[in-house]
Amino acid sequence: MDINVLDLFSGIGGFHLGLEKAGFKVNAFNSEIDKYAIDVYKNNFKNSTYVGSVTNIQSRNLPRIDAITFGSPCQDFSLAGKRKGLEGYRSSLISEAIRLISECRPRFFIWENVKGTFSSNSGADFWAIIQAFANIGGYRLEWQLLNTKWFLPQNRERIYLVGYIGNESGGQIFPIKEINNNIDKKIRNKTRKSTSKQIAHSRTLSSRIHKMGNDDTYIKVNSNTKKGYEIAKKGDSISYSNPNSKTRRGRVGKNISQTLDTSCNQAIFYDKIRRLTPIECERLQGFPDNWTKYGTKGLISDTQRYKMCGNAVTVNVVEAVANNIKKTIF
Repeated sequence: MDINVLDLFSGIGGFHLGLEKAGFKVNAFNSEIDKYAIDVYKNNFKNSTYVGSVTNIQSRNLPRIDAITFGSPCQDFSLAGKRKGLEGYRSSLISEAIRLISECRPRFFIWENVKGTFSSNSGADFWAIIQAFANIGGYRLEWQLLNTKWFLPQNRERIYLVGYIGNESGGQIFPIKEINNNIDKKIRNKTRKSTSKQIAHSRTLSSRIHKMGNDDTYIKVNSNTKKGYEIAKKGDSISYSNPNSKTRRGRVGKNISQTLDTSCNQAIFYDKIRRLTPIECERLQGFPDNWTKYGTKGLISDTQRYKMCGNAVTVNVVEAVANNIKKTIF
């Protein structure tokens, strides 16, 4: 099923890959400003066409567009951020996506964003966005809060909204249920022996972890709980994405990773405590191993790989949404 896709804020191609896994043959026109993500996207989708920043895209220069996908920058909606909402510069870029939907009139569009969008400015921002989509005219709108942990061992809640023209089958895109209770054991169990490079040695991290027991089978992690700590056993993850926060310190994931962010400060406890590798972060987002290792210009640094994985949409979630789009719309 061939479709022309305008992939806005395209990152490393999570939407593109998810659509392909659902059976679509994607002819992509991708828009992104991060040079490393652009390079990785082109390396993995060599026939894609880069169309520059979303602010510069003119619909008259594009062919017929069947789908528009976008996970617009979310910092201004994030629960962990300053919550500027639609007034923030980053989140205001969604207006460019709305402009292009209005001009291109795709068969469907998919928008992904953080859970905090629901509560930003007491919900007013989310409903303003819904109103803007509705004002385009002709689109049925559906949305749901989905969690990556339904598919992969990462606790990552995101809003997925789909707009589409026509509904001859009478079906719906949502709800999507937790369809995979036996999540990918390869990701959970396939670990590598720690190297000195991978061990978490930061002063902040080590000062908040206390080993317990003669065989080091579990550790105590300072956390914002009534007890003041959480227990991590072998195979558990430890998040230190906000190591200097007084309210969000170490968080333990029981056989699951907490939400990956742009720094991917996630440790895992086995025989030692070590940071997740870039490959493991790729797996937690549903990408093949070493998806971000190379761009068209060569090797990509681990720092940039972590950043790109944290910014990505989860491929498996997109695939599930795309499968329902295919059944409902096509």
